[in-house]
Order: sequence, then C-alpha cells, then structure tokens
Amino acid sequence: MTTPVPSLTLNNGVAMPRLGFGVFQVADDEATAAVATALDAGYRSIDTATIYGNEAGTGRALAASGIAREELFLTTKLWNADQGRAETLAAFDASLERLGLNYVDLYLIHWPAPANDRYLASWEALEEIYASGRARAIGVSNFEPEYLDRILATGGTVPAVNQVELHPAFAQSRVRAANAAHGIATEAWSPLAQGGAVLRDPAIEAIARRLDRTPAQVVLRWHVQQDRIAIPKSVTPARIRENLAIWDFELSPADLLAIDALDSAGRIGPHPADVN
Repeated sequence: MTTPVPSLTLNNGVAMPRLGFGVFQVADDEATAAVATALDAGYRSIDTATIYGNEAGTGRALAASGIAREELFLTTKLWNADQGRAETLAAFDASLERLGLNYVDLYLIHWPAPANDRYLASWEALEEIYASGRARAIGVSNFEPEYLDRILATGGTVPAVNQVELHPAFAQSRVRAANAAHGIATEAWSPLAQGGAVLRDPAIEAIARRLDRTPAQVVLRWHVQQDRIAIPKSVTPARIRENLAIWDFELSPADLLAIDALDSAGRIGPHPADVN
C-alpha cells in the first residue's frame, strides 16, 4: 500500500502533488517504462515537456496505467521555438495529441527566451487555453522576477507555478521571494542537483545517518517542508520508490537551517537570460 502524496493548493484552487516525477533526458521508449514504474510506486504527478521528446511515451504509460484521469496530474511545457500567440496554440494542440489527452493539469512556458521577447504573446495564448478548460492551471518555468513582473503587469491571470532550478547549492531566495509575494508556487527542477556532490555534503550525510534515511530523502524532505514542489528524476526502480518515501519523518528547524546554509550560488543549468 503506497502512501498518498500530499498536495499543495495552487492559487486557482487546483491541488497539485508536492512531489512529482520528472522525465528530463529520458528517451521516449524508456519514458513509458519509467513513468509506469513511478505510477506503480504511487506517484500521480508527471512532468514532461515538448523539448524532452517523450510526451508520446509518457502518454502511453498514463493510458496503460488504469488510473483514473482525475487522479493524475500531468505537466508539459511550451518550447522556445514555439513562442508567440498562434504558435503557442498550435504547439499546445500538438502536445495534447502526442500525450493522448484532452487536457493537461499544468502548462508552462519552458523558458522566457527574453531576447526573442515573445513570452507575453505566449502567455496570452496560455490564458486562452486555461479559459477553455484544456489546462487546469498555467504557469512559467525559469522565470526571473523581472520576467514575472512583465506578465503580472498585464493584469491578467497570475501564474500558478514557477518551476526553476532549485537545490541546496542553489536556493533561489530572490525568485522564491518574488513567487511568494504573488501567491505563485515554487517548483524545483533538479531538486537533488546533479552529479551527487550535494548528496555527499557532510551536513546532509550527517542528517541522513541520524534519521536513518538516504541523503536524497533528506533533501526532498527539505523541499516539501518549505512548501515547495519537487520533481526528482530517475530511471532506477529502487530509487524511484526511495524518493517517494519521505512522508513518515520530519527535519528539525536546525536541520532545515543546516541545509539552507549550503546555498553557494551553485547554478548547474544555464541562466534564463541566456536560453533563447
């Protein structure tokens, strides 16, 4: 019996699981098996994107799962080359077709691509998609506060989510503060960082030993206890299950502070201003 994943209520009232399963850099055929394993383990939130090239494989796993659609939470994202109002609408239709779905739970602008200056037109299209009911919530990904401000200045829909790189070495305090000021949920991609350096940090290892948990479980617990959504990625069945087993323990305030102190501006991915 799997423990249901607690949800966070987004600013439009939609409930989103606090822990999801990401499929970045997973091949389409491999995504089917990985997502099936995740769903079997108890995940109900799956995060994909057009640029990942695995929407079809993800959709096949959802269809084969036998899980009622209303129990699932599916996120996909608009790629930079598809920005612009008409282009976004067409790209969204193509994503739905690949996924084999008639709606998604969350649709995000993947990167602001500020040099192209088309994300406001794309946001207008996302608002149309949201109004049509084909996306239960809309949001952004990799948006710095200045890009968020331009969307908010239009006076329309406030993004429900801002998905950004966030892990102990790169805590994104400025972005998190901007999100919180507007009721936007912060979602962490690469929540465990990459390459394992964060998980080998002595402070995290010490907490893990004391609690008889893995370092990855400690870091994921750090995210969810601070009201963030996290989407760890793995194709290893044991690790997929391990990452979900974080609901029966808590970090102390001192533990949270010790992990907070690891912030070192250690960005792994590119800066949003540079992805165009």
